[in-house]
Amino acid sequence: MKKIISERFAAITLLSLLSLFLLFHFMIMLGVIPFEIVWGGRLTYRSQMLRSETVSVILNLLMIGVVAIKTNILKIDLPQLFLKIILLLMFLLFLLNTLGNLFSLNKFEQFVFTPVTLVLSLLSLRLALSKTKG
Repeated sequence: MKKIISERFAAITLLSLLSLFLLFHFMIMLGVIPFEIVWGGRLTYRSQMLRSETVSVILNLLMIGVVAIKTNILKIDLPQLFLKIILLLMFLLFLLNTLGNLFSLNKFEQFVFTPVTLVLSLLSLRLALSKTKG
């Protein structure tokens, strides 16, 4: 059976979107983008935003690293089972994020980020189900 999305396409798209999200989170931290449009519109204080966005930045960096290792961009030897588990956790995280975005108080987050996180979820699953490294 022919695969609809290649591993290479999934990896490049994941790396691109995660990198854009990283930039997006830094712009929120710098105040260029208002923090009211993220985290379901539920953040009220700058200190809350900085804590939440720091977590987002760290998670994005870790996910970029995992995809880069899985695709052999980073030449770090990790067991394939470990990478598969992390990618499945990414799938679940993005799937939960998609559900959270559906119930966001902010319409922008609801309509823009819901489909994006769904795509990230499916791409993470595609890489998790991959049998090869690189």
